[in-house]
Amino acid sequence: MIEARDLHKAFGARRAVDGVSFVARDGQITGLLGANGAGKTTTLRMLYTLIQPDSGSIVVDGLDARVQPLAVRQRLGVLPAARGLYRRLSARENIAYYAALQGLDARAAGARIELLLKTLSMQDIADRRTEGFSNGERLKTALARALIHDPGNVLLDEPTNGLDVMATRSLREFLRGLKAEGRCVLLSTHVMQEVAALCDRIVIIAHGRVVADGTPDALREQAHEHSLEEAFVKLIGAATLEGLA
Repeated sequence: MIEARDLHKAFGARRAVDGVSFVARDGQITGLLGANGAGKTTTLRMLYTLIQPDSGSIVVDGLDARVQPLAVRQRLGVLPAARGLYRRLSARENIAYYAALQGLDARAAGARIELLLKTLSMQDIADRRTEGFSNGERLKTALARALIHDPGNVLLDEPTNGLDVMATRSLREFLRGLKAEGRCVLLSTHVMQEVAALCDRIVIIAHGRVVADGTPDALREQAHEHSLEEAFVKLIGAATLEGLA
């Protein structure tokens, strides 16, 4: 479980995150939504300890990220928007490198790599250099790398960017599998179809603040809309008007 408690982050005079609080629970897929510049990516970067909040706290499985950052990182699997693969290494070598960084011994790492290669249908690309990979192949490699240490919490930033229809469908099924295993999945995206298809709970951020937090049905009811997309637009618009008032 991941808890964000009153997170604040400013870059100079700009408040990127201004009091964000929410809970992403085990066995659920939580969607983090917002327009460009709303504060989603900054919030995610604080959650996976890449940057420190100016104030507020992050708790992962009961551990305070400020007090026990290494223990928290061991409980997180992170898929950033920039996949960051080493192009001269094969898919298998990219994954093995992260296994070493996570402290897995060679035998455990080898078994875990083979399991992930099979689960993600990567056997045919496992020993190819990642340079020249398609977006789907890059995603699979980065996802396997994020999961190499079997984390209970998985954070994904815009995972379907650039994917074709079949790769997107495959990713959806994989994420549902993570949920079924009881993992906490936090998904940042702007693709409403993904939210509607996957998310048990949705947190909407606008201007660095949480403006709505609930199930898809609850948000539609709150906005008096049948469409989740229309509900999102209305809730964002209401928050903007409130901010200008």
